[in-house]
Amino acid sequence: MRPQAGSKVSIVFTLSLEDGTEVDAASRDEPLVFTLGDGTMIEKLEEVIAELTPGERHTYLLGPDEAFGYPDEENVHSMPKSDFPDHINLEQGQVIGFTTPTGEEVPGTIDRVDGESVLVDFNHPLAGRNLAFEVELISVEAP
Repeated sequence: MRPQAGSKVSIVFTLSLEDGTEVDAASRDEPLVFTLGDGTMIEKLEEVIAELTPGERHTYLLGPDEAFGYPDEENVHSMPKSDFPDHINLEQGQVIGFTTPTGEEVPGTIDRVDGESVLVDFNHPLAGRNLAFEVELISVEAP
């Protein structure tokens, strides 16, 4: 049985950068269980999973246009250092959670600290990256 929108699926996967650096994974001991179409996975990865039957494995290479898009300069903002709590040691590459006016939490990566201003990149950390998605479908429950 192949999964379809609304199917509950259980998968084992590894998401890696081109150089083999593992970004995320789920093992047989702790598989990822979710409902296909609920937004847990990006669309292209759900399409890959929907083509599998239980026990099948597949490795798919994703370009930025299929994964997290390309960095957008409009998502990089300068903020006053005074906007950050004193106890946070701001360093380049540090990821900090920010709360939007609607209450949603989004990650921002410190790009540069320059005097009293901090340049924060709100692009997805994997934007612009090529990725390898290795997946095995463990089980499918009909919607």
